[in-house]
Amino acid sequence: MSKGLVDRLIGKAIKHGTLQLTYHDGRTETFGAPHPDYPDVAIRLADSKVVRDIALDTKLGVAEAYMDGRIILERGGILELIELVRRNSPWESKGSFGQQSLPKRLFKRLSYLKDRVNNPFSAKDNVAHHYDIGNELYRLMLDAEHMQYSCAYWSRDDMTLGEAQEAKLAHIAAKLRLEPGMHVLDIGCGWGGMAIFLAERAGVRVTGITLSKEQLALARERAEAAGVADKIAFELVDYRDLASRGETFDRIVSVGMFEHVGVPQYETFFNNCARMLTPEGVMLLHTIGRFGSPASADAFTAKYIFPGGYVPALSEMMEPSQKVRLLATDVEILRVHYGKTLRAWYHRCMEHREAIVGMFDERFFRMWTFYLAGAASTFEWGGLCNFQVQYSRNRYNLPLTRGYIEEAESTLLSG
Repeated sequence: MSKGLVDRLIGKAIKHGTLQLTYHDGRTETFGAPHPDYPDVAIRLADSKVVRDIALDTKLGVAEAYMDGRIILERGGILELIELVRRNSPWESKGSFGQQSLPKRLFKRLSYLKDRVNNPFSAKDNVAHHYDIGNELYRLMLDAEHMQYSCAYWSRDDMTLGEAQEAKLAHIAAKLRLEPGMHVLDIGCGWGGMAIFLAERAGVRVTGITLSKEQLALARERAEAAGVADKIAFELVDYRDLASRGETFDRIVSVGMFEHVGVPQYETFFNNCARMLTPEGVMLLHTIGRFGSPASADAFTAKYIFPGGYVPALSEMMEPSQKVRLLATDVEILRVHYGKTLRAWYHRCMEHREAIVGMFDERFFRMWTFYLAGAASTFEWGGLCNFQVQYSRNRYNLPLTRGYIEEAESTLLSG
């Protein structure tokens, strides 16, 4: 792949903001034009093979060259570089009313089928790959108040990360329509933030389940520290095994876990949730989603971050839930909220760079911040969003208008 071709491709991609590119031989080119809303970035390629690696797989090639120190940022950071590229080509601007070529459709279909698979045997290993790398990294990155590793809810631009995460917890709890004494199942309970919030603010009993030993230990520790360990039971168990025990719950909540389920397991997931809900039960499912049609994960994310992970389109969630007569009673699309959350995590990691490099190494730090930067830009300018889908077993057991949500939020946040 010639430098001239690279120049032409970048020239087409960068119109607003500037990218100064210095090749390994010292030749420098500048692309785009200054714009007050777009970053100005300068990078240098350390060797002649970077261009080839990027040509073979754009995102994976850029990621690995950056991780290995072969892409050197001389002005701006990796967040600004990725934003510059993404913002120049937002997802909404790529729409076409024509049909894609047959080879492109076949390639997308094969990639999609490959990424759909997950099962009880791989699920635990996939979760451990991401969550069992050590709680200390997450302590440095996440909000200290609730340790929420999922999209926050930014009702105001001037909120702190902790305030936005608490607002998310209240927003979800309000949609559950909780009453004191209810028994709530938290599928994918993380470090216990949701369970602790529900026990403290809503007076309910919570069973929290996870497949991560690291999360389980810290969740129990945090519940003890909060004084609600008597109201919460945390278990290391798969939701499928829990359902087979015949237990039922008044409410089910799942935040940031559905991305690990895998499309072939969607029907199993919703079937088990329906079995575990009482006849008056309500469920709130919060997941990363995509605006468009079903698609595969990018190579970098699949290889380094979430092996076995899959981000659903809304259409993929509706059919399997309908089969088990779970009524979708409320659907909310959160736009950009996760981008703001990821930016906060990115900046916290940058503040703690020395500590994170000490825990792991420089390559890990570059990999992790590339992940956060890339994800932030995808929620801000790419095709990702968050879905909050409320399900019910009974069409009459929730108010017919949405005013109760804001009213309950206010009560939960004041408590």
